[in-house]
This record gives sequence, structure tokens and C-alpha cells, in this order.
Amino acid sequence: MLRRYLIAGLLIWLPLGVTLLVFKLLVGLVEQLIAVIPAQYHPEVLLGIETPYFNVILTLTAMFVVMVLTGLVVTNLFGRKLVKLWESLLGRIPVVRSIYQSAKQIAETVFSSTGKSFRKVLLIEYPRKGLYTLAFQTGSSAGEVQAKTGEEVTTVFVPTTPNPTSGFIILVPTKDVIELEMNVDEALKMVISLGMVEPQWPRDAKSLENDDQSKPDVA
Repeated sequence: MLRRYLIAGLLIWLPLGVTLLVFKLLVGLVEQLIAVIPAQYHPEVLLGIETPYFNVILTLTAMFVVMVLTGLVVTNLFGRKLVKLWESLLGRIPVVRSIYQSAKQIAETVFSSTGKSFRKVLLIEYPRKGLYTLAFQTGSSAGEVQAKTGEEVTTVFVPTTPNPTSGFIILVPTKDVIELEMNVDEALKMVISLGMVEPQWPRDAKSLENDDQSKPDVA
């Protein structure tokens, strides 16, 4: 039980801590690089921009470029081999292995272009009959639950507002689930804005075009 709580806590704090540490290191690196450049060649002078947050902007830009380049590298054959080697090394460290595998599984489930997670916006009756809330489909086959309840269920994620990254899962009978036409981006905007930003209805041609673009390409 303690091990499970430890891993759950690390899954929250470790990615945040690593992100802050990398960001701090990059900010320091950018400041050191700028310090050795003659003053007349500083970016603020060349670009005519004077802001105390210029180093932060440069760091964010550098992080974006690094992530894109990393994605470019790992999508080729050589990069995939490096990733497998890295994962095999992490797999030998007990606690790190559990954290990494859990985080990877969640990321693959959420961002997979062929998966069903977070691809549909649903309407369910919650917290009681007659009251409705938005939810996102995260699964469609909870085998043991379906076997023991005797009915088909759908696993949904109900986000909290205004922070949709937190929430809880509910297993709802599929017959009680209403699928909506709004896309995930529109639903998230509605959740974050406390319901003040609502998708256009009836759907116009532009909304339908945005829906088509938000759907994943399946080969």
C-alpha cells in the first residue's frame, strides 16, 4: 500500500521537478552564453527588445526546438534503437522502472492517433439522474466489470473545472451515454471557462471542418 502511494506521489512530482530543473539549467546556460557575447551583439540590442524576461523567452524557444529535434531523431531507425537502449537501462532500476512505464503507458493511451481515448466527448447523468456533465471516453472494454454487472459499460473521465487535468473516472452503462458532436478542444474550453465559452450550435460548416481536422488520421 505504501509503495503504491509512493509511486502515485512520484508520478505527480517527478515530472514537474524534472521540468523545473531542466528549465532552470537552460535559463542558466542561456545567461552564461549571453554573458560572453559583447554587449553590442546581445539579442536585446540587435532585435531592439528590452525585457527582463528575454532570457526566459529564449529558453522556452530553445526547449521547443529541442523537443522538435528530439522527436525528429527518435522517429527514425537509429533513434528508435537509442530509445530501446534507454528504456532497457531504466527498466533495471526498480522504482524508476515503475514510474517510467506508468507515465509512458498513460502518454501512449492519451496521445495515440489510433486509440479511442479522449477522441469522443460524452454527456452523462451525474451526480444524479436529471443532472448532466461533460465527460471524455477513455475506454470501452472493462471486462471484469462488464462480466460482474451483466451489462456493457464505457469508461469515462469526468474533468473538474477550471482545471481539467484533475478529475475522476466513472464506468457508465453504454446505453446511458450520449455522444456529442463537439470536439475535445471545444469541450475543454467549455470546462476551463466554467461553461462561459460554449461551442456553436447548430453546427456550421466551419465547425464541421474543425471537427474533421481534429480527428486522427488512421492509415
